[in-house]
Amino acid sequence: MSVHAVENADPLYGLMAEFETAGELVAAARRTKEAGFEKFDAYTPFPIHELDDAMDLHDNRVSLFTLIGGLIGAATGFGLASWVEAVALPLNIGGRPFISAPMYIPITFELTVLFGGLTAAISMIVMNGLPSPYHPVFNVERFAEASRSKFFLCIESEDPKFDRHATAGFLESLGPEEIAEVAR
Repeated sequence: MSVHAVENADPLYGLMAEFETAGELVAAARRTKEAGFEKFDAYTPFPIHELDDAMDLHDNRVSLFTLIGGLIGAATGFGLASWVEAVALPLNIGGRPFISAPMYIPITFELTVLFGGLTAAISMIVMNGLPSPYHPVFNVERFAEASRSKFFLCIESEDPKFDRHATAGFLESLGPEEIAEVAR
């Protein structure tokens, strides 16, 4: 196994290790987190749910934003229907009350789903940093295999514990097929 250096590697994004199986990647991610690295990412051709635990990723902000968006949608739907019935266009037909909750269920439900769905989509896009037409990992030639059959772990140079040689030695101890330097 060798470390493939890129030309003019001074603006280094990080070091990337390539693994053959998903199990090897999960074990490597777990050991990387245990070693104290904080800024690292894994790239796989399909979702691996064990990686969330191995990398200690438990960010539930999208679901919180979706709940808040849904509640705002419900309040908007109910408030809009109530305002139209009681203030903007009050028609007393047959002695019915101006504000009748059962009558407002469809619009309240529809705006809850609309606002919750839009909030989920927008918050996911923003929190994932999209759109991002360029990412430094695409500078590694073998990274094209990440969408087909290989598994990659990249430790970023911005990590407080990152040292080019020590990190390369740590990655070698994980038993990857190959290690490559990732240029910015």
